[in-house]
Amino acid sequence: MQIEALQKFCLSLPAVTEDVKWGNDLCFSIGAKMFCVTSLEPPIKYSFKVPDDVFDELSTADGFMPAPYMARAKWVTVTKPSVLGKKDWEKYIKQSYELIKMKLTKKLRSDLGI
Repeated sequence: MQIEALQKFCLSLPAVTEDVKWGNDLCFSIGAKMFCVTSLEPPIKYSFKVPDDVFDELSTADGFMPAPYMARAKWVTVTKPSVLGKKDWEKYIKQSYELIKMKLTKKLRSDLGI
């Protein structure tokens, strides 16, 4: 998935914001909590949260690795973007969004309209 397509998809989800952190990482957040990160400089890598029960399988799959600094929170990094088709990209990003959204307080979810 190209960065522009990722950006378009992430921003289509309710209450999502984007910002650049750490100098060259484009971060997508909901309620100030990140759910997807991509590097803006080569090599392009993408990171997102996955459910606990698929973390071990995905983090050792071809084109994936545990996300540096975030693996303890069950984040993976995609090192070969071509290993996923569009539907899989959207599934994993939406899943990450939902996982993070459910960790927000009820009040914050209500304030965000989600």
